[in-house]
Amino acid sequence: MKKILLPIILVLGATAFFSIFIVKEINQAIVLQFGDPKRIISSPGINFKIPFIQNVVFLDKRILNLDAPPEEVIASDQKRLIVDAFARFQIVDPLKFYISVGNERVARSRLSTIINSRIRSVLGTQRLQTLLSADRTNQMALIQDGVNKEAEKFGIKIVDVRIKRADLPPANSEAIYRRMQTEREREAKEFRAKGAEMAITITSTADKEVTVILAEAEKQSQIMKGEGDGQRNKIFANAFGKDPEFFAFYRAMQAYEKALIGGETSLILSPDSEFFKFFGNIKAKLD
Repeated sequence: MKKILLPIILVLGATAFFSIFIVKEINQAIVLQFGDPKRIISSPGINFKIPFIQNVVFLDKRILNLDAPPEEVIASDQKRLIVDAFARFQIVDPLKFYISVGNERVARSRLSTIINSRIRSVLGTQRLQTLLSADRTNQMALIQDGVNKEAEKFGIKIVDVRIKRADLPPANSEAIYRRMQTEREREAKEFRAKGAEMAITITSTADKEVTVILAEAEKQSQIMKGEGDGQRNKIFANAFGKDPEFFAFYRAMQAYEKALIGGETSLILSPDSEFFKFFGNIKAKLD
């Protein structure tokens, strides 16, 4: 009896095991019978299927991300731009999704093609300046609407389409970099030339001011010297008028000081010369 019950229990257990499946909160399920869809289950919980006849395909019902491959776009002004876009989508009709694309991998490939095609058709009608301005938001709305119309055929809703990066092709970037470098070098040379010109102007102005200041100082010096000489002569004149003999003696002492300084200069004078009148009778002393 036990030998008969054991196989029966195993068969029932296997049947129950292959009959029960669980749908999680993040999933939705399609029950297939020999490849033909029979049921769509969107609510989480435990469900049953016919074992060995039916199978279950699980689909994600969360909002999914899609990174489209970079695409080269030619703007209406013939400027080239490398556009790197991404999208967020959600499977809203699992049956249509399964019939049209089958699985998520194929859906991503189809959506990438649609997104890039729509980007070329919309951005290709705009100038490069428009694509790099705030008006790009309006262009992205047009792209999202166009992609949504195509994605509805697959049971997919496009939540958002954005451009991550919009770069110039490498060759264009290098040309622009060289042009910017040349422009910066030209500006640097212009600034240096203006600086040198300003330096020369400042230096010449300073030299002129120094010359004027020195001339004015020399002028004041000569004026003060002249005034001093006038005062000195006036004092000498007053002194000479009061005591002529003392003034003659003072002038003689000044003459002796200058003439009798030691050196290589020889001075030949007669002993009775007027120059020696304050030395007494030198001739008598010599005799």
